[in-house]
Amino acid sequence: MKILYFASLRDRLGAETEEWQDMQGVGSVAELIDHLQERDESWQKVFASSRILVSVNHQIAQPNASIKLGDEVAFFPPVTGG
Repeated sequence: MKILYFASLRDRLGAETEEWQDMQGVGSVAELIDHLQERDESWQKVFASSRILVSVNHQIAQPNASIKLGDEVAFFPPVTGG
């Protein structure tokens, strides 16, 4: 699975991308977020916001969306428009 972090999330986490060869017991977007929050306090703070947008394979996804090895999951802050 490929995980991408965009814009301010990338800056706050100090990570742009990571690749997993094992799903580490993760099967949904919500489980992935829980797993990432276990890393440390900075990850907890970033993912505590319910405003973070998630896409799975280029489609906006809800927390209950299933994910599997080979998927691309992207996290990005909400966009504003005018």
